[in-house]
Amino acid sequence: MSGALLTRRVCHGSTALGGRSRRRPSPYLVLGTLFWLVMSLAFWRVPVCCDFGQHAAVVERLRDDLLHPAHPMADLPGRGSAYYSPYAVAQGLFAKLTGLPGWQVVKISGPLNLIVLLTGIERFVRVLTPRRWAPVLALGAMVLLWGTRTAWWSGYLGLMSMTGNLGYPSTFAIGLAFWAWAWAGALVRGAGPATVPEAGRGAWAYVGLGALCGLILLIHPISSVAAVIGVVAFAASGLPVSWRRMWPWAATAVTAAVVAAIWPYYSVFSLVGDASVDWIHRQLYTEMPQRFWLALLGLPALWLRFRRDRRDPLVLMFALECAVVAYGWVSGHYTYGRILGLTLVPLQFSLAIELAAPRPWGWRRGALAGAAALGACVGFFQIQAGAVVPRALDPVGFDQPPRWPGYGWAAGHLHRGDVVLTNSYRPTRSVPGYGANLVAPAWPDASLDESVRNRRLKAVRTYLSPDSTRAERAAIVRRYDVRWLLLAPDQKVPPEAVVVDWSRRTGEVLARVPSRK
Repeated sequence: MSGALLTRRVCHGSTALGGRSRRRPSPYLVLGTLFWLVMSLAFWRVPVCCDFGQHAAVVERLRDDLLHPAHPMADLPGRGSAYYSPYAVAQGLFAKLTGLPGWQVVKISGPLNLIVLLTGIERFVRVLTPRRWAPVLALGAMVLLWGTRTAWWSGYLGLMSMTGNLGYPSTFAIGLAFWAWAWAGALVRGAGPATVPEAGRGAWAYVGLGALCGLILLIHPISSVAAVIGVVAFAASGLPVSWRRMWPWAATAVTAAVVAAIWPYYSVFSLVGDASVDWIHRQLYTEMPQRFWLALLGLPALWLRFRRDRRDPLVLMFALECAVVAYGWVSGHYTYGRILGLTLVPLQFSLAIELAAPRPWGWRRGALAGAAALGACVGFFQIQAGAVVPRALDPVGFDQPPRWPGYGWAAGHLHRGDVVLTNSYRPTRSVPGYGANLVAPAWPDASLDESVRNRRLKAVRTYLSPDSTRAERAAIVRRYDVRWLLLAPDQKVPPEAVVVDWSRRTGEVLARVPSRK
């Protein structure tokens, strides 16, 4: 993607006499730009779904109060919420300056995050190899070689999941992780000025890398685990160990810790050992072979790297990340499974670098290329094709990204900060993105004690129970300042509520509850 990576053609004959050289863009600049355009359009065409509303809600709260935002999903204080990262604050400031709603800001962030990701991939691969086609093959492997069962999680960057996740902080953090790995690799290998940022010279290079790692830690703590592992892998690949060689890396670690510690919105260190979301992530460990088996095509290439160099950074990175994933399973801290998407990177990129080797090829590399091509086709047609092939142009019937119903029909009746009582899966994840609050947040959050959230969930269940009395419902309305009900078609509207609108697509009902007086 970087315009600096251009191929200079040698001048001959009359061209040489003209005194000028002709320059042509690198393959990655051309194909990476095309990929950026296609995926940006694919991301824009997919309706708001899944965790999108949560991230839009964060922007809405910051737009209302940049310094002291409320809880992302409830009418409660938001101090201590890990959602208020530097990335989110920048989004909130942009929303405040432009007046754009949160969901539009998150949509705009998608293409910008993709630029950071694509440029980071190029820098990272260029540290590993000078082969011109290696970044192109690495990008193809990263988005296609997953498995034959959809892996739709934040931080999982197959084509299909990209259509929903490009606007999330995790994508931006992963893009920065690639930049951090490239920076670390350049420091270890003494790369030239085309690879190391101008600010990263001498001892300050290690401090700058530490600041970048601290930023990643604040933006997406779980992705930072993989980011730090990559930096450690490059540092270890540059040993033998001596105190003289290690102190710059100590400066990197200290700088990262200081950057994370001085962030005023929340303490990232309070998340260490937090088990509140482990139960959600247990499913990451189920059906792992089906979700990731195509990436195993990179094992032969990774093994070759191991045989050439026992301290190869991709080998070390893969081993350390597998150890962290295994720890998540054994310890029950299943949240560590979130790095599974980045655990595949050493496999995918090793394969890409091996297949970018100049010809002639031996039969082993030819067989590996054939298997990789077949795997890419299987991954594309089985899982990923629907991300870039619109249903109107789809001759086969590929699986498509989720197409959740919108809630603009309900949001048009709500005022900012109104409290909505609902327990339906989609509204609880979407409605806060329009500026409304929920009685009970859908997800745990460090800014809200889990016992309080559970008490609120119980109140919602009580209100919606067919056996609830009018007095019980009135008490809940008063206690949580409820203004609206958003009910599924099979839920009964209480006698005291007034139906205001309903969705023609889903049959959901929006009803106003009586005054709290």
